[in-house]
Amino acid sequence: GEDVIERLKWMGSVLAPVLKATIEEARKESGRGVSLKPMIAQALTMGDEAHNRCNATTSLLIRQVVPFMLKSGLDRKMLFEAAKFMNENNFTALNLGMAAAKAMSLAAHDVPHSTLVTVMSRNGTDAGIWVSSLGNRWFTAPAPVPRGLWFPGFSEADANPDIGDSAITETAGFGGFATATAPAIVAWVGGSVQSAIEVTNRMYEITYAKHKYFQIPFLNFQGTPTGIDIRKILKTGILPKINTGIAHKKAGVGQIGAGTVSFPMEVFRASLKGYVDKYGV
Repeated sequence: GEDVIERLKWMGSVLAPVLKATIEEARKESGRGVSLKPMIAQALTMGDEAHNRCNATTSLLIRQVVPFMLKSGLDRKMLFEAAKFMNENNFTALNLGMAAAKAMSLAAHDVPHSTLVTVMSRNGTDAGIWVSSLGNRWFTAPAPVPRGLWFPGFSEADANPDIGDSAITETAGFGGFATATAPAIVAWVGGSVQSAIEVTNRMYEITYAKHKYFQIPFLNFQGTPTGIDIRKILKTGILPKINTGIAHKKAGVGQIGAGTVSFPMEVFRASLKGYVDKYGV
């Protein structure tokens, strides 16, 4: 709708310049800009899983950037509008977290013989993955419809197949894979606190390692399950579990709920076949 177009224009004319100047000021002082990985790691100990629950993540982001926003010398009205927008949206940190997750996961990309998944995404029609040793080849299958809790007046019949790039968070070892860090999320995506813990425990069975920095207090600060391995998925039959928002199938309606979704087994079967075709094993 027109309101969305106007918001995007505002982001380009106000928010983007403010964030650019903020990063430049942060880089002058620290030499590294705004630190996202430590922010995510801390948020995981504060009740977020940094995908569908970003309350702490966003608070930590604002705490980190506001001094540099003020130091930038930009127009006070611009700074106020940007700070107000960031403060009013608990998901402000999500897009930055997604970019950080992509940078982390691509560090494991293009490794010969590796069977780790380095990208997961959905576009409302298909779900697809990249595998480290198979380059930028997409392995796709029809995107499933999420299950979860619906906003009043909506149901599964209104839902579009899963959509969005945010599954990169699970690829990097947080989001749905860190659900045990966020007991309050069950009020948003459904389930129980125990089921949230069980989801995380199942993800250990299909991953390569426990994250060194992303830790789960409830599990004695054990690292989150990280490095999805297509071989382990095919061996166990366990699918990656993604926390997700649910969009209406009619364009313009927007979000109608939140829940979880599993990536389709077909993409992992196809990727393993691609691996065998390439390496002859």
